[in-house]
Amino acid sequence: MRISLLTSSRAEYGVYLSLLKGLKGDPYFDVNIIAFGTHTSYKHGYTIEHILADGFDVNYQIKTVLGDSPKDISQSMALTINEFAEIWQEEKENTDLIICLGDRYEMFAAVSASIPFNIPIAHIHGGETTLGAIDNKFRHAITQMSTYHFTSTSVHAEKVKKLTNSNKIYNVGALSLDNLHSLTLLTIDEFLTKFNINLSLPTILVTFHPETVSFDKNEVYAKELSAVFKKLNNFQIVITMPNADTMGDVIREEFINLTSECKHVISIENFGLQGYFTAMKYSLFLLGNTSSGIIEAASFKKFVINVGDRQKGRCAGKNIFDIKIKKDIIFETIEKVSLLGEYSGNNIYERKEAASQQIIKILKNS
Repeated sequence: MRISLLTSSRAEYGVYLSLLKGLKGDPYFDVNIIAFGTHTSYKHGYTIEHILADGFDVNYQIKTVLGDSPKDISQSMALTINEFAEIWQEEKENTDLIICLGDRYEMFAAVSASIPFNIPIAHIHGGETTLGAIDNKFRHAITQMSTYHFTSTSVHAEKVKKLTNSNKIYNVGALSLDNLHSLTLLTIDEFLTKFNINLSLPTILVTFHPETVSFDKNEVYAKELSAVFKKLNNFQIVITMPNADTMGDVIREEFINLTSECKHVISIENFGLQGYFTAMKYSLFLLGNTSSGIIEAASFKKFVINVGDRQKGRCAGKNIFDIKIKKDIIFETIEKVSLLGEYSGNNIYERKEAASQQIIKILKNS
């Protein structure tokens, strides 16, 4: 089976990793990797290097990120469609299946460009809901365009069924959790050597992305969070920088300025999967609005303070505290969560059999 696998960001590449290894290690599959979006943006860490460092060949590298204004996002989508029109014209006879993941505007554009060529599409993480992000619309649109659907919960599978009436919906769990069984994490000393961050200190891991539905409020949200972090000098605050989303630069600039002012606040562009999971393992808890808090943190026995509406509507476990982005509420919740210790419940996204193994079996039998 000849597969074109689309990856547009550091986060979704990390989710793919176990599946990529499985596909590459199976002679039944021939995989072309197409990297675009923030992978080819130096501003966002040029994370295509992580793909290459993991030993994968990248067949196409496309620059598609233009900026963070609404006009920039629209023009980036148009550019992505144009670029992928050329790719699908070249690859239409060599591609039996396109594999895509998630909900990014770049992913939507790349998949949209393939529709006139009638190439079957397999979509991972469909059926989920995130009301605070325009990604919600892109995700459901990709679902409508896809042939195969690999969902993370039964609730999400039911949503896909309502959207498509497809008979190729498979509830395989969250693909990213496969990495917990195959990835060797760093020790605290190794992490200190690599990133110059001491995780033996009481640490809060922060990832906050723009709310792209109410993007005009992102500056206010960033300042609310910044006011909280300034006063939390009894913790080490480790911030991973936001995605390339609408009005993301105001958040990025606020956090960069905060880092220069406060010694206990550290910002980093990109840890990579191993580094990020290591930081999650040794942190006290997570704070922000990222899907990794909803999906992966429970497997590390971590509580998560999920702020705002970006993840609103996504299935979540009992380790999640949903709150508004107001500094008084955030302070109060941090005080509460810091006393709880480890989360003792299960992860609703976890399955007995690895998601990557399930996907490979299904594709080979299709």
